[in-house]
Amino acid sequence: MPADEDKYPAETGRRRFVKGVVGSASLASVAAGSAAAVNAATNPSGAGGGTTEFIGIELVSGPAPRGMPIIPVEVTDNGELRGVWPEVQEVEQGGQTVSIAQQDVGGTTYSARWFQYCGVQQYAGTQPTADADNSLLTRTDKYDWQADLEAGRTFTVDDFSDYETWGNGIGDSGLGKPAMADWRSTSDGRPMPVQILRTPELPRMINGEGKYSEIPGSVRDFLEAATDQDFMVWLDKCTHFCCTPGFKTSDYSGAENGVYCQCHQSIYDPFSPVQGQFVALPRPEE
Repeated sequence: MPADEDKYPAETGRRRFVKGVVGSASLASVAAGSAAAVNAATNPSGAGGGTTEFIGIELVSGPAPRGMPIIPVEVTDNGELRGVWPEVQEVEQGGQTVSIAQQDVGGTTYSARWFQYCGVQQYAGTQPTADADNSLLTRTDKYDWQADLEAGRTFTVDDFSDYETWGNGIGDSGLGKPAMADWRSTSDGRPMPVQILRTPELPRMINGEGKYSEIPGSVRDFLEAATDQDFMVWLDKCTHFCCTPGFKTSDYSGAENGVYCQCHQSIYDPFSPVQGQFVALPRPEE
């Protein structure tokens, strides 16, 4: 069997199960529904872990345990895209003063804990006080249109000017234009892989129009505060085994207009933001 055949199986309608032993971080991501089980399985030292509520794009199919967390985004005056890192605060915990990163976004507590899973908690950029670049930086993979971009420059609004009509022959055109990007770059660590989507559906999602009427008001309030000029962003780490899925990258049944993870066929819906809960893994102490 080729080395990558199990990681990237042929697309079928059957759910696949992986045999063998996996690391504690992966086990924690699978068993996030039980805080006791995760703590018993991992028992790592560190800071900032624990049960965490978040808002993310919804998991609609496959073995992943939950959706992927949304990252608030802003457009600067010169049209550049930046992810918003939570405000750093000093608090007393256990008789010590510690730094945490969290803030209110549309009535929801947005926290650095949202990104503490799948090994991302080990990245230098997840430290609350890290000297990290919040610009959304270009990559040249995943989408053909990105191939001609200069790698490592900041994405701009102009890069997505055709978002209302863009299509790539998969699913429906006109749902938005996606891109892969790097976020929280540091001089001594890896950036976080994120996905950008500029979509004309955002105003309807925020207003709860038509098919979006079932999105809870609290989620819509967050979405209104966390998006800018029809841009939304999420951490691109599948909550199953930490692969990097993509919006409109497969014509696998049910995934044509969604975010598809080819490793084990989980599907996410960026047009259905939901509130969820998981156990954030502790990050290394500063």
